Amino acid sequence: MSRLWAAFLMAIAQTILFYTFVFFFRQMDHKAGFVNIVGNANVGKSTLMNLMVGEKLSIVSNKAQTTRQRIHGIVNGDDYQIVFSDTPGILKPAYKLQESMMRFVRTAIEDADLLLYVTDVMEDKAKNETYIQQINQLPITKLVLINKIDLLQDENEIHKHVQSMQQLFPETNILPISALTGYNTDQIAETIKKLLPESPPYFDKEALTDKPERFFVSEIVREKILNLYKQEIPYAVEVGIDSFKEGDDIDRIRAIIYVMRESQKGIIIGNKGTSIKQLGIEARKEMEAFLGKKVYLELFVKIKKDWRNNDQLLKSFGYQ
Repeated sequence: MSRLWAAFLMAIAQTILFYTFVFFFRQMDHKAGFVNIVGNANVGKSTLMNLMVGEKLSIVSNKAQTTRQRIHGIVNGDDYQIVFSDTPGILKPAYKLQESMMRFVRTAIEDADLLLYVTDVMEDKAKNETYIQQINQLPITKLVLINKIDLLQDENEIHKHVQSMQQLFPETNILPISALTGYNTDQIAETIKKLLPESPPYFDKEALTDKPERFFVSEIVREKILNLYKQEIPYAVEVGIDSFKEGDDIDRIRAIIYVMRESQKGIIIGNKGTSIKQLGIEARKEMEAFLGKKVYLELFVKIKKDWRNNDQLLKSFGYQ
């Protein structure tokens, strides 16, 4: 009986060893890495990541500081996993919220396997020279992308922009692209796949992002505020999800819009509630498209004076 038991245990051990070897061998044929997107505000970083991932994960507007947090978008293939990372635009912080935003940028620069530095045909190429120097010193592969070349008509103009960036990044490949039209973005994807390090996947192979639905719902509301309101309102606002009750046919969501002053609360609500009603209609429609079901949305406005410098509130919003 003991011999049979010993043989049985030996068979189990051999089976475990075999499958461990197969798993390890397969992982060595797999590539994965963090491809982090950095650059100044309004150069099209979020548009680029949405295009590369194939889903709208980062909100988009023509206002600066649209992206406030680091957002991961995951692209999976049979033998690779690309973890894209969208980041806030580079700026000089004026308050604690912006300090937190720049920490996201610094972290993205430090932990990248491959760094995509995005500029465009309109901005001052030497802007934020300190970050350019830091990026040049990184011992990793970088790719500089000159976005919005669809705005140029002349090939000579494109060539001048490439030469200008080559002077700032002398040992880096420069690629003119259009995140809006998709020009040259296939080349970005192919280059990334070649340069990824061998590694098992960092996330589940079915994952699209590491952020929860609550985060994207709050970002949808904030995007509509960016698009519907002017002046200081978008920069004075944060959105929190007070409750998110999922149902088979309908999700019930209660969102709190935080502002800093009574006057801002009045602007958000509008005359007889017309502004917040329009905000709710537009946000609900996009939430339903994102969640794939009906949404009952309630919006409320609360005043939190100087929330942008409040450590406790910033932590609750996910910035610290």
